[in-house]
Parts: sequence; C-alpha cells; structure tokens
Amino acid sequence: MTTKAIETPIPHSKRKLWLAAIKPPMYSVAIMPISVGSAIAFAETQTFDFRIFLTFLAAAVLILAWENLSNDVFDAETGVDVNKANSVVNLTGNKSLIFWLSNLCLALGLLGIGAIAFWQQDLTVIWLILTCCAIGYIYQGPPFRLSYQGAGEILCFFAFGPLAFAAAYYSQTQSWSTTNFAASVVVGIATSLILFCSHFNQVNDDAAVGKKSPVVRLGSKRSAQLLPWICGSIYGWTVLFVILKLFPIWTLLVFGSLLYAVKLCRFIGSHYSQPEKLTSCRFIAVALHFWSGLLLGLGFVLAS
Repeated sequence: MTTKAIETPIPHSKRKLWLAAIKPPMYSVAIMPISVGSAIAFAETQTFDFRIFLTFLAAAVLILAWENLSNDVFDAETGVDVNKANSVVNLTGNKSLIFWLSNLCLALGLLGIGAIAFWQQDLTVIWLILTCCAIGYIYQGPPFRLSYQGAGEILCFFAFGPLAFAAAYYSQTQSWSTTNFAASVVVGIATSLILFCSHFNQVNDDAAVGKKSPVVRLGSKRSAQLLPWICGSIYGWTVLFVILKLFPIWTLLVFGSLLYAVKLCRFIGSHYSQPEKLTSCRFIAVALHFWSGLLLGLGFVLAS
C-alpha cells in the first residue's frame, strides 16, 4: 500500500514536529534496562566497568534509533501513519534515506556490542542483543508485523525486560542473577506500558488499516479501565520482591514515581473517548518509566 501525502496544513512548527518525530524522552526505554541491570550487578559484586557501561548505553541508544526509524519506514508501507505529521518518513519525504539511516544506526550499535564481547572474550552479550534485535524486527517488519496482531506489548516486555537486563548484568559480571530477572519484570512492565498508551491517540488510524492493537481489540474504555491495574503491578511486584528478600527495602523508593502513574490513569480515564487529546499521554508513561527505573536502580545502589 502506498502512502498518500498529508493534505491538511501542519499546525505545528517544523522544529516541534522534528522533536516529536525523534522522541528524545523515549530513549529512556534503552537507557533504563542497561542502567538498572548494571546497578544490580554493582550492588551484588561491588565491581563496575565504566567502559563497558558507557559503550553499552551508546549501543542501546543506537539500536533503539534503528528500531524507531525502521518502524516509521514499515508504517509508511502499510499506510498507518498517513495522518501522522511527526513521522520521520513524512517529514523528509524520503523513505529510502530513513531506511538506510536506520540500518547504519543498527550497524554502529552492534559494533559497540561487539566491542564488549571482544573485551570479555565472550559472545553471550552479542547473542542476547541479537535476540532483542530479532524481536524488534518481527515486531513491525514484514512479513511478520506482529504488532499488527496485538503482540507488540509482549514482545516489548521481553526485549526491554528480561533480555536487555540479562545482557546488562552479564556485561558487568559474566554471570546471571535471580534478582536481576525480578527487576526486569518491573521495568519490562513499565516499558510495555509506554507502547500500550501510545495506541490511544491513534486507535482510529490503527483500526482503519487492520492493526489490531490492544486498544483496538479491547476498545478505548476497557483499555482505560485496565490501565490502573497495569500501573499498580509495577508497585505490587516491587513490594512482593521486597517481601521475598529479592529486593532491598530501599527499592521501595520506586513509589516516588506513583504521582506519574496516578496522572496517567486520570488523564486517559478522562479522555479515552477523545483520541485527539491523548497525543501526550505516552510521555506521561515515559516519565513513569524513567522515574520508576531510576528510583529502583538507586534503591539497589543505596542498599549496597
């Protein structure tokens, strides 16, 4: 399917559209798993390799840039972004350029992961990140496009939760951790929540091209009613892991992010039937993800 040009005037400045297209806050999705997983590694081993940590952060940001840019390309092919003014493809009008730019980001990101494997003389981190990349491709890329079947949140959970956490922890310790896996569940849910919230404002466009996102499948009202349970699970799992002594008591600092969870639930709960007002709800979810991840990681560092 070819994408027709946007005919209505763009009401925002080009600068604002580019910022919305690049989505700088969204890169906390790449930063938090590496940061929290590395913090847990430090808490458990009292050692920390800054060279590996900084290299991993840069690589993770580049790989997420690949995923974001390639997703814009794949969405342009299906027509789901036809009314999305802040699509990078729509802004540049050059789908081929964005496709190759995304591949360059992927190559540079994998080069960084390769450097870590070389320093460790161990391929484990490469295999973990390649698995994340494979999930990133089948999420949106042809012929799979599993996000169009409503599986995006599940894929997102595993890629930015258990797999990314395992890679981050292993890059510091070359070992595994039950506590690290438990933390990956908390941050993985917060990451999937961002994707879940991003569907509310584009539910009509998704439905028009047959994209069966959870919000399309459940309806906006039922999805909004589900939201407090998803947000609550972030705190519920944290409390449970503290009770089980997998987490130190300091990780209850995560409740400092509760303000954003309440704000998110109230905002979507009040406007679920007005998708045009929900464009910014994903950024509240990003703030929740950032602060919950930061405070969780801080809890481990303080306890150490």
